Amino acid sequence: MKHPLQEMMERRRNGEICGIPSYCSANELVLEQALRRVKELNAPTLIEATANQVNQFGGYTGMVPQDFYNMVMAMAEKMGVAENMIILAGDHLGPLTWQNLPEKEAMDNSIELVYQYTKAGFTKIHLDTSMKVADDPEGLLSTETIARRGAILYKAAIKGYEELKAVKPEAIRPVFIIGSEVPIPGGAQEEEDSLAVTSPDAFKDTVATYKRVFAQEGIADGMNDVIAVVVQPGVEFGDEQVFLYDHDAAINLCAALKEFPEVCFEGHSSDYQSPECLKNMVQDGIAILKVGPALTYGLREALFALSFMEKELVPEEKQAKFIETLEAAMLANPSNWQKHYHGDDKQLALARKYSFSDRARYYIGQPEVVESMNKLFDNLREYRIPMNMLHQYMPISYAKVRDGIIPLDPRELALDGVQIFMADYEYAVGLI
Repeated sequence: MKHPLQEMMERRRNGEICGIPSYCSANELVLEQALRRVKELNAPTLIEATANQVNQFGGYTGMVPQDFYNMVMAMAEKMGVAENMIILAGDHLGPLTWQNLPEKEAMDNSIELVYQYTKAGFTKIHLDTSMKVADDPEGLLSTETIARRGAILYKAAIKGYEELKAVKPEAIRPVFIIGSEVPIPGGAQEEEDSLAVTSPDAFKDTVATYKRVFAQEGIADGMNDVIAVVVQPGVEFGDEQVFLYDHDAAINLCAALKEFPEVCFEGHSSDYQSPECLKNMVQDGIAILKVGPALTYGLREALFALSFMEKELVPEEKQAKFIETLEAAMLANPSNWQKHYHGDDKQLALARKYSFSDRARYYIGQPEVVESMNKLFDNLREYRIPMNMLHQYMPISYAKVRDGIIPLDPRELALDGVQIFMADYEYAVGLI
C-alpha cells in the first residue's frame, strides 16, 4: 500500500493543487474533532506529535510514542475510523529536547527517539538535526553536519520500521521531512519586526547536501522517502502578532521548488493565517500546513465563552469557574509559560489567558482543569444556554446551532471552537 502522502505528491506532480493540514496536538478534544472530520470528509487526517511532547522519557504529556499511537487508535476505533485513514507523524525529531547535552548523548537519545516513533507505527518523520548541542562550535551549524546527523537518524528510523514490518506486514513505509528554518514548536518567543524568507539557494543547498551525504552513507535510495523540506515562507506568530503569508515575498523560493518535483514545502507555524493566505500557500507549493497552538487556542476561546455564559446563568456556588481553575494551574507550575511570556504582572496575566502562542495548552489537560471543564459542561446542560446569549458570546457557533449543523450542547460548542480553525485548513487544501 502506498503512503497517502506519496499519493498526494503524485497528484501534485500531475498538476493537481492539493495539500494536507497537519494537526499538532495531544489534546483529546482536538484529536476527537480531527477524527470526526475523517468520517465527515472521507479524507485521511494527519496528526503530529512533537519531540518535546512525546518521547522515550514521556515528554510533557507523559507519553512514549507507543502510548500516543495507542491513544489515537483507541479513539479512532471507538469512533469507527479506519486505521488506514490516520497518518501519525513525529515533528522536530532530533536533539530538540537534549540541546544541553554533548553530541554523543544528544544523538544517542535522538536515535532512540526516531526508532521508537517508527517502530510504534508513525509514518511521517521530520528529521530535524538543526539544533546545536552543548559541544558544537560557535556559529551556525553547517548543512553538512545537519545532513550527516539526519542520515544517522534516517537509518534508526528505517530500523524501527523494519522491526514493525516483521510483526505487522501491512505496515506502511514512512516518509520523511528534512530541513528546519523555524523557531521551536509553539511560535516565536520574542517580538519580531520582520521575517526572512528562506533563500532559494539555501533550499537548494539543503536538498543537494542531503543527497550527497545520503549517498556517502550508503542510503542514496533513502532520498526517495523524502517528500518535503521545511522552509520559512514568511509566516509566524508571537503573543500578539501574526505574520501573514505574502506571495510576492516568497515568489523566488516557491519558483525554486519547480526544479524538485519530488518534494513539496512543509510550512510550520501556519497558525492564525487567513483562509486565503493558507490557500495561497498550498497553491505555491507549501502543501503541508502545520497547525498546533491555534487549535487549543480555539478550544480555550470556546471554553472561556462558555464560562462567561455560566457566570450569567448558574448560581455562583455551583459554578465550575473554569477560567480561575486554569489560571491557578498555570500559576502553580509556571515552567511551561514563564520563559515565553514577558512584561509586568498585568501583561503576564493577559498573556496566560489570551496569547496566540497558547501556553495554556500545557495545562488544559491536567486533571483539575479537565474536572472543571466537565463541570462547566454539566452546568450548562442543566442551565440551558439561551440562543440570544449564545449569539453574544459565540456568534459563529450560534449560526451552526440555528441551522441545525451542531446541537446546542456545551461540549459540542467547545469542539466547534476547534473546528472554526480546522475549517480554514480544510478550505485551503480543497476539502470543503
